[in-house]
Amino acid sequence: MLGKTANGLYWMYRYLERAENTSRFVDTGQRIALTRLGSSEKEWGSILQAAGAYDGYMANHDEITKDAVIDWLLRSKDNPSSVLSCIEAARQNARTVRTALTHEVWEAVNGCYMRTKSTLSHKVNERDLPAVLGVMRQRTALVRGATHGTMLRNDMFDFARIGTFLERADNTARILDVKYYVLLPTVMSVGSNIDNVQWEVILRAVSARGGFRMAYGNNTNAQDIARFLILDRRMPRSLSYCVSKIQDNLGYLATDYGTSLPSHDLVGTLRSQLSDHEIDDILNIGLHEYIQDVLKKLGVLGRQIEIDYRFYE
Repeated sequence: MLGKTANGLYWMYRYLERAENTSRFVDTGQRIALTRLGSSEKEWGSILQAAGAYDGYMANHDEITKDAVIDWLLRSKDNPSSVLSCIEAARQNARTVRTALTHEVWEAVNGCYMRTKSTLSHKVNERDLPAVLGVMRQRTALVRGATHGTMLRNDMFDFARIGTFLERADNTARILDVKYYVLLPTVMSVGSNIDNVQWEVILRAVSARGGFRMAYGNNTNAQDIARFLILDRRMPRSLSYCVSKIQDNLGYLATDYGTSLPSHDLVGTLRSQLSDHEIDDILNIGLHEYIQDVLKKLGVLGRQIEIDYRFYE
């Protein structure tokens, strides 16, 4: 496969996943703000930091307000990671690799773009926000469904999956980090009602509330939730699950192409790190420190994949 085709597939699916994840960040901010009394500016500033959009926002705004942050994350063309910008970028990448996609996948991507463009053509008011966020998640899910149901399991599918799971792992790590490191107001709040409510919100943000209940019952505590979102191999948005899928698809590429590359070693090291640690070890290291290390390694892995498969040649 040409490097530019691999690049287009990889980034098409990264952008689709990022669009969905950004909508989840907005939903998280909205729910957490509802647990606070008084100003919610700190919460929305934290959401911007978690989404990696804080510097860009502050360069274009004088202050943090809920309405401005939501607009920046959902529809601002000045924000390359807004939902609208990501869907447009995904469609553009899909156009460049049109022959690598099935008709059903192309139609799903194009439909996602048209609906997003229409839905976000104007500022979203608070009353309509839950419905709008639901549409974003549903439309990206339709693309995933078409991909799973119609695409041949070959190298094109592998690059699509690698892009998806790299972006998803990055998102789960950031959501965990914003809860534990930024959003919790004081150490005195650990274990309090507000702490538990925030952890519930985090589970909802990654569509993990039902799965967590099946695995752990109705008793919610920070340690079990952190274990579930980091180490549980059954949870499709956990760090362990995402990294294992990246390793699997890189392994299929190694078999198809008959060569092992540096990215295969990097993902193996990262998977071992996640497999070798128990949650007590992670909390002893420090959840924020551990998550930051994982984010750094995911970034290095992503860059190495681009080099190994000559994305820009």
